[in-house]
Amino acid sequence: MADKIRVMISEEEVDAKIEEIGKKISEDYAGKPVHLICILKGSVFFCCELAKRITVPVSLDFMSVTSYGDGTKSSGIVKIAKDLDESLEGKEVIVIEDIIDSGRTLSYLLDVLKQRKPNSLKLCTLLDKPDRRVKEVQVDYVGFEIPDEFVVGYGLDYAQKYRNLPYIGVVEGLEED
Repeated sequence: MADKIRVMISEEEVDAKIEEIGKKISEDYAGKPVHLICILKGSVFFCCELAKRITVPVSLDFMSVTSYGDGTKSSGIVKIAKDLDESLEGKEVIVIEDIIDSGRTLSYLLDVLKQRKPNSLKLCTLLDKPDRRVKEVQVDYVGFEIPDEFVVGYGLDYAQKYRNLPYIGVVEGLEED
């Protein structure tokens, strides 16, 4: 039986918010190139759409950092599965994340990236779940603040399913761990 998914944020709302964030980044970095670090796998949908809406020169790199298994809660153990291909030294860097909840993964990752001597380091997320925060992180660009519900779509998955939904939704009847 197929899962029932309740739409939390529509495709149109997501698109409008990405347009807004792209405009803000373009204004903040006027005259300077930005280097986006896309955190795989979930952020790839958001990162690609955002990059298309940024009007200053954009370079892109990918990193895979995990703290989840197939469950619905963070394990708290951070692992870098794929590191960057390029140096960050002297670059204006924006880390692109799909969702920030506990803050553990991003806190660890930002500490690692700061050691690589970027000129600046900012954080951009499509979704922010501040009620789940256990480790504070400075989020510079936020799409939507959402309640403490497990969400899927627009790159976010549950056991590798639902990433391709064009909206943000909640799987009805899903029991959180």
